[in-house]
Amino acid sequence: MNLHKFGTTDLLVSPLGLGLAALGRPGYINLGHATDLENNYAVAAMEARAHQVLDAAWQDGVRYFDAARSYGRAEQFLGSWLQTRHMTPQTVTVGSKWGYTYTANWQIQADKHEIKDHSLVVLQRQWLESQANLGAYLQLYQIHSATLESGILHNLAVLRELARLKSNGVYIGLSLSGTGQAAVLQRAVTIILDGSRLFDSVQATWNLLEPSAGAALQEARTAGMGIIIKEALANGRLTERNNAPQLARLQQQARRLNTTVDALALAAVLAQPWVDMVLSGAVTIAQWQSNLQALQVQWDEEAATELATLAETSELYWQTRQSLAWN
Repeated sequence: MNLHKFGTTDLLVSPLGLGLAALGRPGYINLGHATDLENNYAVAAMEARAHQVLDAAWQDGVRYFDAARSYGRAEQFLGSWLQTRHMTPQTVTVGSKWGYTYTANWQIQADKHEIKDHSLVVLQRQWLESQANLGAYLQLYQIHSATLESGILHNLAVLRELARLKSNGVYIGLSLSGTGQAAVLQRAVTIILDGSRLFDSVQATWNLLEPSAGAALQEARTAGMGIIIKEALANGRLTERNNAPQLARLQQQARRLNTTVDALALAAVLAQPWVDMVLSGAVTIAQWQSNLQALQVQWDEEAATELATLAETSELYWQTRQSLAWN
C-alpha cells in the first residue's frame, strides 16, 4: 500500500486507514455489530479482537489509525497495541477526536451513549486523557462532529487552545456529521490564527448514499486540507447486510468488477480525486480482507453512472442513520 503526504502536513498516510469506532465499545449502530463481536463483550476479549484487526491492517500496509474519546476504550486498545508491537511514532500516523464523552458504561443499551460538549474545559480534560492513552503517537487531534449549532467555530477560547496545541507540533482537524457538513467545512477553511489556517484536515461522511459534501471537500482539498472519509459503508447499509432494494444494483456492479459490495463502496470513495484516505471500520479479519479489495477495483464510468442513482437526500440519509439501533 503506497504512502503519500496528508494534505500539506508532514504526515504520511495510506489510502486505507482503520477506524476504531466499532472496535472500541460493545454497543454501536453498525448493522450486525453484535454478530461481529460474537456477543463477547469482555474487555480483554474486545482488546484482543482489536489487536488482531490492527495487526492485519498493519501487515497489509495501513499506516493511519483513528480513534476518539467517545469510542469506549478505543484509545486504550490502540495505545496498548502500539506499545506491545514496539511501534515508533515515526512509523505510524495516529488521530483521535475530542468533544464527546463516552457514557454507556460498557453497556449495549444506554440512555445516552455519548454526550457532546465542545467547551474549553472538555478540550483540556480530553487532551490530557488522549495523551495518557496515546502519548507521542498522537499526531492529529480533531474536533468530534463540529456543527454550526455547537458554536465551536466561533469559540475563540477553544480555537486559541487548539492553535496552542498546533504550535506544540500537533496537527489539528475536525470531523463532520449531519446535513450541515458543507457549511461547517466552508467556515472551517476560513479560520486563520497566528497567521495560518487552523485546520489541517477534515474527516467527513461521503458515500454512495450521501455524497452532498463532495464540492466542499474538493474546495478544502484545494486549500491544502487533508481529507479523510468516514462511514463509507453507511454503517453497513452499503454491504450485503442491507437487503434494501439498492443492494441488487450494488451486487450487479460488484460482480461485473469482480469484487465485493463493501469493496465497491470503498472504491467509489477512493475514485474521488480529492480523497486522501478512506477509513475501514472492520471489526473482523474477514471484513478487513473484504474491505482491502477496494484497492484492486478498476472503478469505471459505468459504475459511477449506475451507482450515482443510489444517492438519497441528505435529510433522509441522516434521519435513517439516526434511527439505526444500537446493538
